[in-house]
Amino acid sequence: MKHSRPVHAVVLTVPLILALVLAVTTTWATVPSGPPSFTDPLNITNAFQPFQPGGSKIFTGSKEGARTIVLDLYLTETRAFQLHGRTVQCRILREIAFEDGQLVEVADNFFAQGDDGAVYYFGEVVDNYEGGVVANHDGSWLVGGPTLPSDPSTTGVATDPTVFMPADPQVGDVFKPEDLFPIVDESAEVVATGKTVRVPAGRYKGVIVIKESSRLSAGTERKWYAPGVGVVQVRALNEVLELEASTLVQSK
Repeated sequence: MKHSRPVHAVVLTVPLILALVLAVTTTWATVPSGPPSFTDPLNITNAFQPFQPGGSKIFTGSKEGARTIVLDLYLTETRAFQLHGRTVQCRILREIAFEDGQLVEVADNFFAQGDDGAVYYFGEVVDNYEGGVVANHDGSWLVGGPTLPSDPSTTGVATDPTVFMPADPQVGDVFKPEDLFPIVDESAEVVATGKTVRVPAGRYKGVIVIKESSRLSAGTERKWYAPGVGVVQVRALNEVLELEASTLVQSK
């Protein structure tokens, strides 16, 4: 899971990014059959998609031969969405991606926790970069569509948020984190629970594994989620990301 901004080409190393972040400091999932309710949407306590305002995570890896670095910044700012006549406040997770030292994407993702304990996805605004400047906003979509001057005019309009993470994910649960074809499309299935995984950031227990697929691309992607931390590893064809450092701490 933005605001268009001119940016010069950037070349970064992992130590430099670490310093920067420290300085900035086939069963359907059990979800409500009707529209979700949001009494305290900013209090995201879901074990596998937690949100700690001011927190950060750093991933390193490779994609089709390019060295990749991804920063996840858990912003303290929030954004309001209108949903069926009610206002829902959402947290903002900013993802910043680099390939071979060059900035390629900045995406603001909007999340809220429902009263059922699931985390709901209200969309994302994407800036895709080429040569250090914004080339397009492909993949942008929002509940209610663009409402701020900074929202791209091409942003897709969704009526309802999607389930990003069930309250109690179990093997066989299936859900759609992105469901606005052909702008975005993603189906997710929980394929394992109770796993242990080791990445550069450490050893994590109680991990769940989610397999993702899309009508917009071939192949599948697997993501490992640790309690209290969220994603710690991503693997797909010709792509791998592993958590390098995190201010989020695994739940006991």
